[in-house]
Amino acid sequence: METVLLTGVAGFIGHRTCELLLEQGYTVVGLDNLNDYYDLKLKKYRLASISDNPNFNFYEVDIENKKDLESIFTKYKFKTIFNLAARAGVRYSLVNPDVYVSTNIQGGLNLLELARRFGVTKYILASTSSLYAGKEMPFVEALNVNEPLSPYAATKKAAESMAYSYHHLYNIDVSILRYFTVYGPLSRPDMAQMRFMRWIDDASEIQLYGDGEQSRDFTHVDDIARGTILAQKKLGYEVINLGGGNNPISVNRMIQILASELDKKAIVKHFPFNKADMVTTWANIQKAKDLLHWSPTIDLETGLKSCVDHYLENKNFYQSIELG
Repeated sequence: METVLLTGVAGFIGHRTCELLLEQGYTVVGLDNLNDYYDLKLKKYRLASISDNPNFNFYEVDIENKKDLESIFTKYKFKTIFNLAARAGVRYSLVNPDVYVSTNIQGGLNLLELARRFGVTKYILASTSSLYAGKEMPFVEALNVNEPLSPYAATKKAAESMAYSYHHLYNIDVSILRYFTVYGPLSRPDMAQMRFMRWIDDASEIQLYGDGEQSRDFTHVDDIARGTILAQKKLGYEVINLGGGNNPISVNRMIQILASELDKKAIVKHFPFNKADMVTTWANIQKAKDLLHWSPTIDLETGLKSCVDHYLENKNFYQSIELG
């Protein structure tokens, strides 16, 4: 099987994508800078589950460091680059926009330039539904997304544009994947699903920004990872939504399901809605169906049950994680 490069391998989506690639027989060179944006115990826990696989090679490397990247490209011949490394999260990008620029833009440029120099023919970039803020739903890929509402979204749009330039100039085959509200076991501790689950189980107040009627096109990480791997198909340059593809589901409904699965009562404390957040997300996924033959298979109830089951089976570990 081919050798692929996967950045952000200790991250939530990167880790699950790596697991599926290894199951399918790929050799995976995984990079991660192991930054402390959230509790490092979680990243190390994810890495531990794949570190013994003989087809996995891990390097603690920052994609902002071109020299370190170059040494890896010199050592391996990559068929595909999965660029899943990113500074994530809308709200933190308001606090520290500089790191979003350096990772999401400069880091992506470094990978594209090395792809050009070393003859890597496929580049897959993880992007975001946050680009669609304020647009008509369901969101289709052809919408004009030139008015991002946060530094996070702005840097993702810039990364998409840079990838297009390298496709146009150097014929690198590019798939841009716009993910919609990914959830699942081992998610980041700053994400709603993880925080709400912990707070409900601990009988703590859920800190909810807005009235909870804001809604999302929730997508299970297994579906996202599967779609990400399918995007290796030669397509030229395409932007593709990976989302639930159903009517949006409210955050209040998510809380109800988690409380039911934990058999506990949710205590909610409301805070003002953050204007950098989106009220609703809803993906049109026809393009993913047509080009990748991909559709989500895990509904929210089943998916949240998998989260709670994993939490209860590994409760001591989850309880040790700082939510931030």
